[in-house]
Amino acid sequence: MADTFGPVRGDDGADCRAADPADPAADAAGEPIRVLVVDDHALFRRGLEIVLAQEEDIQVVGEAGDGAEAVDKAADLLPDIVLMDVRMPRRGGIEACTSIKEVAPSAKIIMLTISDEEADLYDAIKAGATGYLLKEISTDEVATAIRAVADGQSQISPSMASKLLTEFKSMIQRTDERRLVPAPRLTDRELEVLKLVATGMNNRDIAKQLFISENTVKNHVRNILEKLQLHSRMEAVVYAMREKILEIR
Repeated sequence: MADTFGPVRGDDGADCRAADPADPAADAAGEPIRVLVVDDHALFRRGLEIVLAQEEDIQVVGEAGDGAEAVDKAADLLPDIVLMDVRMPRRGGIEACTSIKEVAPSAKIIMLTISDEEADLYDAIKAGATGYLLKEISTDEVATAIRAVADGQSQISPSMASKLLTEFKSMIQRTDERRLVPAPRLTDRELEVLKLVATGMNNRDIAKQLFISENTVKNHVRNILEKLQLHSRMEAVVYAMREKILEIR
């Protein structure tokens, strides 16, 4: 019953409990973070390997000189982290990012690059990258970022993060501005026609239902499409339901 209150200890104070073989944490304890280094400059790759070799909890398991080679290595090695440049010959890092996520879904990708272009940042994130770091960071920060991403966090260089926040604010503003634009107002007769269109009725049947000519129905449908800036009757019905201009019951 001693385990209920705390670990059993021997005379020297050491924890005497046996590790539970079924405990994943016990299996993972002491396992280094396996890293694949991808860069088209051999000297830079070698420098990273030397730096990361000083970290007991990080192991460089392979290297690649371009995106195409990176995909093959990732499939073979199944690394925990892929540390990859953005712009490389044959196949760039962003293009490779998508393929790596397919062949090694558990791998997390950190882009380590000199590119501070917003477009590269956005494309890398859309392609599945978890981190985006500029090569201006210190070697200590690289190891820290690897640990953080392996632990489930995202890492973005501060200067790039500010650009990302600016873009998010702009996107939110554009969305809000679109919401401020009122939906085109349909007349009562146009709403009647649209509701009947939504039931699947053709122009002739609608004309009989509303006691108007078929040409008048055609004109109403044309006006509805023009007001909503749509191209077909079905699009008009879907739009009207989505914008709650009408409800089909």
